[in-house]
Formats: sequence, C-alpha cells, structure tokens
Amino acid sequence: MGYTVTVVAPVNIAVIKYWGKRDEELILPLNDSVSATLDTSVMCAKTSVSAAPEFTEDVIWLNGKKESFSNKRLQNCLREVKERAAAEGSVDKNFLSWKVHVCSENNFPTAAGLASSAAGYACLVTALAKLYKVKTDVSSIARLGSGSACRSVYGGFVRWHAGSDPSGVDSIATQIASSTHWPEMRALILVVGDSKKKMSSTKGMKITTETSELLKHRIKHCVPERTTEITKAILARDFPKFAEITMKDSNQFHAVCLDSYPPFVYLTEVSHTIIELIHSYNEICRETKVAYTFDAGPNACLYMLESEVPKIFKIIKTIFPSSNPTKFISGLPINDADVSTDILGKLAVRTQEHDLIKYVIYTKVGEGPTDVLDGSHLLNELGEPINEIVE
Repeated sequence: MGYTVTVVAPVNIAVIKYWGKRDEELILPLNDSVSATLDTSVMCAKTSVSAAPEFTEDVIWLNGKKESFSNKRLQNCLREVKERAAAEGSVDKNFLSWKVHVCSENNFPTAAGLASSAAGYACLVTALAKLYKVKTDVSSIARLGSGSACRSVYGGFVRWHAGSDPSGVDSIATQIASSTHWPEMRALILVVGDSKKKMSSTKGMKITTETSELLKHRIKHCVPERTTEITKAILARDFPKFAEITMKDSNQFHAVCLDSYPPFVYLTEVSHTIIELIHSYNEICRETKVAYTFDAGPNACLYMLESEVPKIFKIIKTIFPSSNPTKFISGLPINDADVSTDILGKLAVRTQEHDLIKYVIYTKVGEGPTDVLDGSHLLNELGEPINEIVE
C-alpha cells in the first residue's frame, strides 16, 4: 500500500511582471516581480501524488490526459524535492526509491494566459514536499517548473526576488502581506479567449531577451523603482497608487513584446477596448477606482476594492453583452447595482457585439496551497485516476 497526498494551489496574477530569464535551465528571472494570490475556492489546481513500491514508473495525468513524465521541468521538480528530503532525512531511503503517480486538474482553462502553469507547478511541488515531509521553503523548487509558480507557494501579496547567485539559491519568493492584510481587494477576470495561445511565454521571453532594447531599460530602471513603490502601496493599502503602477507595468510588458524582433502580441482588439473602458471610467470618477493587468494572453484581470465591484460588473455586462447572461459570471456572489445613465453616457466605449467576453470570474486575494483533508483524492488506492481519462 502506498501513500497519497492531495493539495489545492492558487493562481497568482502579477502586478509587476516577470518577463525574461537570465538562466533558461534554472528559470532565473531578469527582474523581480510582484503578484496577488487569488482565492483557491474560485480558481485552483488540484493535485494528488502517490508513491508505492509496486509502481514501475513515474506517471502523470494532466486534466484527464496521460502525459509523458520525460518533461524536464517535471523531472527537475521531483528530483529536487527528493534531494531536499534526503538532505533533511525526512523519509527513509526505501521510500525515496519508490516511483510516483501524479494526477492534476485545473478548474479553469489551461495555457490560455490564466496562469495555469503557476498554479499547477506550485500544486505539484507542494504536494510532493508534503509526500516526502520536506519542511523548508519550496518556492525555489516550484520555480524550476514554472517561474511564476514560486509566487503561488504563498498567499496574499508576494514578491519573487530575481536574486544574483548563479546557482539560483537566492531566487525565491517571499510574502509582502497576508491575504487578510487588504480584505477589500477584489479581482474580476474577464475571459476574452480560453484557447491555447499562439506564442508560448517561454518562446516569447526568449525572443524578447535576445532582441528588445526596451527590456534592458525596463530591467535597469523601471522595475526596481516600481517594485519598491508598489510594495509601499500594498502595505499602506493605497489603491490609487497600486492601480497606477499595475496598469503602467502591464502596458510596458506588452510594449516590450512589440519591441521584440520579430514582434508578437498577446492583446486583442477586445483587450484594447477593455483598457479604454477602464481609463474612461477612472476619468469620469476623477479617481483611479479600477486597475487592469494583462498577462501573456488577451484576458484582463481587473483589480478594485469590494465596494466598486457591483458597479463595474454592471458596466461590463452593459458594454459587453452576453447571449447567456446566467452563465456569464462565476466565482463569488455579486450584488446587482444600478449605474447611472450619466456615467454610461459619458463612457468613451459604446456597447459592443455579443459574446466578445466569454465569461467573468469574480474572486479575491486568498491563501497559498492547502491540504485536501476530506479524502477527495484524484487517485484511487491503486494509484490510478478516479475520473475518466481521455486516451
């Protein structure tokens, strides 16, 4: 009989973007980054890991499909966790020699610019660390799977330190503030496209690092200052400052993609319409009430305080009508609110075609990875997936 551990881990959405590596193998970033960890009750990866003496090979099932464990990043994560366990003496040598079975599922679209790899690898590494009873910080191991995964190891607001040591020992994540520090902070994720993106983040970063002059300026001058300033804004709960830095950094990240050679884009016409809408709304309010940020994809993450959510959601529903309004929103409940016709009339953006935004996810800042203790594993006692697998 083997042992099984199941963990859920969160998505994180960066407000200071990570883009570009100084070491491809160790996934060491060119600059620090800052993110907010989102509530696992709304969006999460769930991973079960099992080890048993009768397993003949390492196996992984991802979102209902068997995948090869020959993936180097997977192997690196497993190797590092086992080496850490051996160094700590947390389990016996026989246990370390057993093969593992892994089953992982996301409750949101994969590879669509919604930070699925960050949640997935943070979940995998946390589950493996619990399986092997590793006690020390595992953010540097999660980084080996997906750079931004190291930020999903913690809840609240998190900083990933680029570090300077060639070995990557100081490229770790630390928590700036817990999820309870700014309880009013909320996020609306506007899903523009949920299909796999054309340019992977890994390939895009490589092109940018090799060709963009703007990236050099960003790394040397912009990011250090913004990281300091947004950390102050988070600790002071200064939303207008937080929002301004978040939007400027998102815009610069996408400008860096355009400054690459050949250039590439993640934003679509709908993404740009959302940007225009948010700036128009903030201008009407004469105060920065909402911030947008876009990762490597067309989907917008809108940060705002809880009091602003009903009004913004009403505006989104009005400007981007849905053919299926009952399924347009998921996540936390939203109380409906009236928005004055005066505000709607002043907005620079008119009502768009139906279904340009597929759906909206409403969530908040949440905790880091947590154990699933109710027995709802993804693997059965034989180490096989409980749910149906697509061959």
